[in-house]
Amino acid sequence: MKVLKYLTLALIVFITFYACGTSPIKNNSQTKEEPVVIKNDSLEYEIIIIDPGFTAYLNSIARPVGFHSQTFLENRNRMMVPIWNMRALNPAQFNLNIYENQIDYSPHINYGYEVNYKLFNYFMFAQQKYRMRLGSFSNINR
Repeated sequence: MKVLKYLTLALIVFITFYACGTSPIKNNSQTKEEPVVIKNDSLEYEIIIIDPGFTAYLNSIARPVGFHSQTFLENRNRMMVPIWNMRALNPAQFNLNIYENQIDYSPHINYGYEVNYKLFNYFMFAQQKYRMRLGSFSNINR
């Protein structure tokens, strides 16, 4: 009788693992996400973001275009870019996989609304995804 219990238990465990391994649900990690391009053609300025999940964040979680003014976005970006760049310059202290590149952002150039909107929202996304803070106003997008 004990042998039958163990065989039944083993069969249930095998079926469970087999069923989990052949689930018809598509694995989202295999879905290729297109990079988000932040650019201003008149300034010949371009940032390409290849961070999985940012497109979904931009389309579903981020405040809609027009919610914040360009001045608001510029002010926040002017505060977060130097923090980002400082971290990018210190790979021994900060994760090089997150802060791969510096961001060339001048407070004296008008990059336009779209560049500021996407850059600001990337900062909000990165703070949430990587559990970091780029300033005391980090959760302003909530």
